[in-house]
Amino acid sequence: MKVPFLDLKAQYNSIKAEMDNAISNVIENSAFVGGKAVSEFNKNFADFIGTNHAIGVGNGTDALIISLKALGLKHGDEVILSANSFIATSEAVTNAGGKVVFVDCHPDYYTIDTNKIEEKITNKTKAIIPVHLYGQPADMDSIMEIAKKNNLFVIEDAAQAHGAFYKDRKVGTFGDVSIFSFYPGKNLGAYGDGGAIVTNDDKLAKYCRMYANHGRIEKYNHEFEGINSRLDGLQAAVLNVKLKYIDEWNVNRRKVANWYRDKLSGFNKIILPKELNGVTSVYHLFVIRSNKRDELKEFLKENSISSGIHYPIGLPFLKAYGYLNHTPKDFPVTYKYQSKLLSLPIFPEMTEEQVEYVANKIKEFYK
Repeated sequence: MKVPFLDLKAQYNSIKAEMDNAISNVIENSAFVGGKAVSEFNKNFADFIGTNHAIGVGNGTDALIISLKALGLKHGDEVILSANSFIATSEAVTNAGGKVVFVDCHPDYYTIDTNKIEEKITNKTKAIIPVHLYGQPADMDSIMEIAKKNNLFVIEDAAQAHGAFYKDRKVGTFGDVSIFSFYPGKNLGAYGDGGAIVTNDDKLAKYCRMYANHGRIEKYNHEFEGINSRLDGLQAAVLNVKLKYIDEWNVNRRKVANWYRDKLSGFNKIILPKELNGVTSVYHLFVIRSNKRDELKEFLKENSISSGIHYPIGLPFLKAYGYLNHTPKDFPVTYKYQSKLLSLPIFPEMTEEQVEYVANKIKEFYK
């Protein structure tokens, strides 16, 4: 049996007629930049998340940079974020003029360890960026309490968590501003790059909208210098179709995650992912821990099972951040786990038979 890491073709085939029609409408109307599909998606996505505003932009990294600019980040301002994440989170801080300050990840949930945030706060700290990693919401109660106590902004990086809940609220509704990515492999993915900024703050929304469009509202009336980062019409059309199905797909992802748990329960050679109390993860990734991660990955590959490593090098240990002179002792959990975490196949169309095959091969490897 062959098990892909995800199956975008199966997803497309399930909505083919609707998707083809939506794309065709954009082409027929030549609505490639701006237009009806974009304005509809901005409204629909804001309604889906539960915020007053959503601004479609070119990608999730731009969404972070624009959000930081909107919050008034200045050169030298410090921004706290998790050591265990994709580089987009940290490089956005640097590109916006700030300085990254890493915090180790939680040993059970892999998101930022909120017990270690306050020791990193200085008089230069401007904001905290919690990442809802792998579809698992970070501990937002603790983060918002710390932010309020220290007068800090919060930017939620929800690039992997479309539709995830922290208690009774969707992620993206807690921070001053929040961002999403629509990279094709995301739970809500475009057919190319795309991203969005969401907020309830009217002034922040206006600034983000203008900054992403050359610092203007009206054509040629530029109030300040911005950048060109706009969600294009074709991607908006794709996302409008997919948005109708995201809740159903997230339910299916949780079903797949539960199949894994059932079939691997009591098997103590690996550590299964845990959910923070009161959250509803949307399982963008199903990440296990193994002391023989690389060998297991190769064994699965030999048996036609695709898996992934997210992420093989913790952010503080990348060459890009060598100037910070961090050592493994600074972030022991991130350093330890970077050689142990393995992402198993998970996608909404995955069958129980495929999950059972993967689980059986994992058990076979350890025999």
